[in-house]
Amino acid sequence: MQFLAPDMLWLLLLVPVLIGAYLFAQRRRARYALRFSSLALVKDALDKRPGMRRHIPPALFLSGVALMLFAAARPFGVITLPKEQATVILSIDVSGSMRANDMKPTRLEAAKAAARAFVALQDPQTRIGIVSFSWNANVVQAPTTDRELARAAVDRLVQQQSTAIGSGILTSLDAIFEKPNTPTPRLNDPLTAATPTPTPVPRGTLAPATIILLTDGQNRTGPSPITAAQTAADRGVRVFTIGVGTAEGATIQGGGGFGFRAVLDEATLKRVAAITDAKYFHASDETALLTIYQNLAKGVVVTQEKEESTVLFTALALLFLLIGGALSLFWFNRLP
Repeated sequence: MQFLAPDMLWLLLLVPVLIGAYLFAQRRRARYALRFSSLALVKDALDKRPGMRRHIPPALFLSGVALMLFAAARPFGVITLPKEQATVILSIDVSGSMRANDMKPTRLEAAKAAARAFVALQDPQTRIGIVSFSWNANVVQAPTTDRELARAAVDRLVQQQSTAIGSGILTSLDAIFEKPNTPTPRLNDPLTAATPTPTPVPRGTLAPATIILLTDGQNRTGPSPITAAQTAADRGVRVFTIGVGTAEGATIQGGGGFGFRAVLDEATLKRVAAITDAKYFHASDETALLTIYQNLAKGVVVTQEKEESTVLFTALALLFLLIGGALSLFWFNRLP
């Protein structure tokens, strides 16, 4: 729990002072009663004393005061709510390694099937965009609420060469903020190595948007995925990452009988997710991949809002004060 006026919490120090004053008054009253009463009167008073019941109204009264002082600090909590009119970008690796058949029929086809399931489960008001990346990245489908267009875009994904994870993130951001396709820099290319960095804005000030990025390899070209993730974080966009394959890698057969090894860089994917306050998932088979996309479909589009609870604590304080006062009048014909 957090507070809009935390300095007011110092007022809670008055509570132990009030408790001490009450205990002092009780002892003083007992001494006076013994000093000015005859033995017979004291015995009669002891037989009729209310016992612990006499402390209940003051305890309720002090609890009400404590709650009132606590409410003065204006407590609030941050709650997570589903958000309509959100944007989700499915950024999918279409590099050559995605033709590996350790997922049936291939990694790419398994990813496409999972993406189609994700599209089907999303709220009708959610805008879905499709981005593919290999040696560069392209917006296959701009964000849309038309599910047929989104599914058709997934069906159009085809394999290419190399892997540019950073380009996949930056192009997804362009799609979210409705910028046209722009060339992404190649790794170690002196002519295009500098990528314009957008001006950061406070997180949460823009419409809620999320990127779900799937890859089975390492970043081999284009901008740094870490730098791209920081750009996404500056705009309040979370990047959920999904790794396909294993850290040991798999040998993929290429043309002419030559093969190459695809190695999953989990460390980078985990950092990208952490930087953007998202999560990393690993899929070892097509069933796990489908489950990941289905679970993300249920809760990925959310927003966080402050919910002040001052009124709740104030109402509770008044309730304690009223009950304490009512019991005191009913039992002893006086207020605490």
